[in-house]
Amino acid sequence: MNQNTDDPIYYATEVVAKDNMAQFLGITAEEVKHGYARCSITIKPQFLNSLDRAHGTIIYALMDQALAVASNSTGYNAMSLKVSITYIASAIDGEKIFAEAVPVKIGNKISVWKINVTGNDDKIIASGEGLAYHK
Repeated sequence: MNQNTDDPIYYATEVVAKDNMAQFLGITAEEVKHGYARCSITIKPQFLNSLDRAHGTIIYALMDQALAVASNSTGYNAMSLKVSITYIASAIDGEKIFAEAVPVKIGNKISVWKINVTGNDDKIIASGEGLAYHK
């Protein structure tokens, strides 16, 4: 496997977490540790669906970003292979939501991650699983 840097937390926080899409959407990394990331976004009117609830794509983007940051914090270059989501509750305009990614198993080439999205009062908005490939 190829190491991404001598300081994987710095790489995950300052490079991966601040990629162009994350900056465009307003996703920020709140906390990053080895094999862990907590990212957030505040729901804007542009992120709402026809029912005035957060569109699934913004929840997916937040989950995918948490997976990317967490998997790259392990010291190796990693890319998302798959994210599966179960939507449980909705988020509303102005609500700040959080995605946390934690490892289930980190293998030589593939890692499995649990990703949960929460909102106000720790309400569970979505739960999912991610797979990452370690280059």
